[in-house]
Amino acid sequence: MPIKHYQPTSPGIRHRTGATFDEITKSEPEKSLTSYLPRSGGRNNNGRITTRHHGGGHKRLYRAVDFFRRDKQGVPAKVLAIEYDPNRSCRIALVQYSDPVQEKRYIIAPVDLKVGDTVVTAADAEVKVGNMLALRNIPEGMTIHNLELFPGRGGQIVRSAGTAASIQAKEGDTALVKLPSTEIRRFHLDCFATVGQVGNIEHGSLSIGKAGRSRWMGIRPTVRGVAMNPHDHPHGGGEGKSGQGNPHPVSKWGQPNKGYRTRHKRRYSNRFIVKRRS
Repeated sequence: MPIKHYQPTSPGIRHRTGATFDEITKSEPEKSLTSYLPRSGGRNNNGRITTRHHGGGHKRLYRAVDFFRRDKQGVPAKVLAIEYDPNRSCRIALVQYSDPVQEKRYIIAPVDLKVGDTVVTAADAEVKVGNMLALRNIPEGMTIHNLELFPGRGGQIVRSAGTAASIQAKEGDTALVKLPSTEIRRFHLDCFATVGQVGNIEHGSLSIGKAGRSRWMGIRPTVRGVAMNPHDHPHGGGEGKSGQGNPHPVSKWGQPNKGYRTRHKRRYSNRFIVKRRS
């Protein structure tokens, strides 16, 4: 996906870049796979803001993406289209299974997956881009995505645009997988993963260009702590531009927020982590 640059006809468009959408082959989503997506505005069931800076934005239809795929083991599926999904950074592929039902589903579109290709899910499937199979049958060094944390749970990690994990080694019933965060973690060999790297690689290189474009995406403004009053933030107050005042930058609730580790020291998954992320 090449990056599109604009003529600087206004200050807001001068530094803006966008996607060319060359890989998109179908503009309208599959109606049977979409549903209405209600907005919370960052508020919980009591109406209180639990996630700040959320709200507004363009209306979206939710596309039901199949991260599981285990219930269609051994059934080939043909790629009908590559589509845009407003709810995630990567592209999605519309596939149709060749069983009597001829069911259509959405899957994450990896790099080099094209219309007309055939993908299949099976523990011992061919090691080919788009195929989903068990880690025990994927060779070391192969790039994977849509990885299960536990067998049968469905792909939960490595699903963002341009991300990929790689199998470093296999020991007993586990595989050592290097994640995009550089963390090396153990996974059971019966966990399924999809071969290949997630598409839309240039997503992280796009420049929003203006504040209004963030609002289109449902992102509200973030006010700096030093611009607030002491009542509202530990960094607030002072005469003029007096700085944060704290020896270390903290959050609105006083928790250190640069380099401070928030992970629980006795978390259940600590035993699976071989090397922490750098």
